[in-house]
Amino acid sequence: MALPPQDMLREQLIDRRQGLQDAIGRVAQSEQLVHLLKEVDAALEKIGRGTYGLCEVCHEPIEEDRLEVDPLLRNCLPHLTDAEQRLLRYDLDLAAEVQAKLLPKRGFVTKAWETAYFYQPAGAVSGDYVDILGTDGEEGCFCFVVGDVTGKGVAASILMSNLHAIFRSLAKSSISVGPLLEQANRLFCEGTTSRYFATIVVGQATGSGDLEISNAGHPAPVLVRGDGVERIPSGGVPIGMFCRGVYGSTRFATVPGDMLVLYTDGLTEARNISNEEYGEPRLLSLLGQLKGLSPADLVKALVGDLNAFRSGAQVLDDMAILVLRRR
Repeated sequence: MALPPQDMLREQLIDRRQGLQDAIGRVAQSEQLVHLLKEVDAALEKIGRGTYGLCEVCHEPIEEDRLEVDPLLRNCLPHLTDAEQRLLRYDLDLAAEVQAKLLPKRGFVTKAWETAYFYQPAGAVSGDYVDILGTDGEEGCFCFVVGDVTGKGVAASILMSNLHAIFRSLAKSSISVGPLLEQANRLFCEGTTSRYFATIVVGQATGSGDLEISNAGHPAPVLVRGDGVERIPSGGVPIGMFCRGVYGSTRFATVPGDMLVLYTDGLTEARNISNEEYGEPRLLSLLGQLKGLSPADLVKALVGDLNAFRSGAQVLDDMAILVLRRR
């Protein structure tokens, strides 16, 4: 992800500096605020010299996702002090714990559907999003969402949490998935800068076995039937790109045994030690061979095949998989 233009960042820091000065005048014990003011002044001086964002020890760029969260950072990760490393580890552990609590409960079932999912951050936290949301409509009806925020790390995880709150709130309205995605897009635009966007697929499963899906630039979900596999392509641009995006939806019926597989690109874009990509064709071929499995067994088989393909190669991207099966 790209950092904000220097002039924009400078204006933001100047606004923060003014707020600190106002607060210092009102607070009796303001030593910490005075120290923070000095940090802001130091960052402004670096912008003026053209050295902002460079580590003070090695003079190499500081990690962008860290600067997105804290624009006053002075050093890159390898040159943190012992105290800073301990604090960072504590913050990341806490963020990972909070994010884990945002995930849906495992083994969610209704009279018509059973589900399973897999969720793996590339680092401590993830920018991928997976959720299952109950509604107040038809008995057994629920919404499901899989998404991927641009970037990785802490900044992406914060936006993932933002998406979680947006969809949890909107799902209560029981509107269809197209308008739901349009409202989510507007809220996401209002809450973030134009540099961020997210690919999202949101769907609704009914108690009678119907599915409705709306897709904002996300990898195509796969419908696995007895007679083969079918991609359900995207019908819109990622949310956050344009605040007035319009999203349609695709509705279809299912029969017992049909499965819907949703995933983020951390699955299909994974690479092995020979730098070969896992790819969508391999995924579709495997799904065609795994008909009849339970959602949990299918997820296990997909992850197992991916791990065998990687052959020990480093995990470079977050990954999420969600499987629904008509009971």
